[in-house]
Amino acid sequence: MSDVEFTGPPPRRKTTKHARIASLLREHPEAWAVVRRPATMARAAAAAHAIRSALLSAYEPAGSYEAVARTVIDAGQTEHRVYARYVGGEQ
Repeated sequence: MSDVEFTGPPPRRKTTKHARIASLLREHPEAWAVVRRPATMARAAAAAHAIRSALLSAYEPAGSYEAVARTVIDAGQTEHRVYARYVGGEQ
């Protein structure tokens, strides 16, 4: 047997966490959901941008999902959240 095996890349996974999130949002169109709680507002804003712009293929086509980043203070605790919702588009 050779030390090198020539084969193509593995198939793209359809069961990523983003595919599951996108699917759940499509099941509840127009309903906002908290989809992430990152450690910083910068990460929350970047995640919201990635969803809106469909930088992650699960959220294609661009514009099918709305997403916003918010900082919430509850009982003195600060939490950064990403809210998203499915607003329509090609399936």
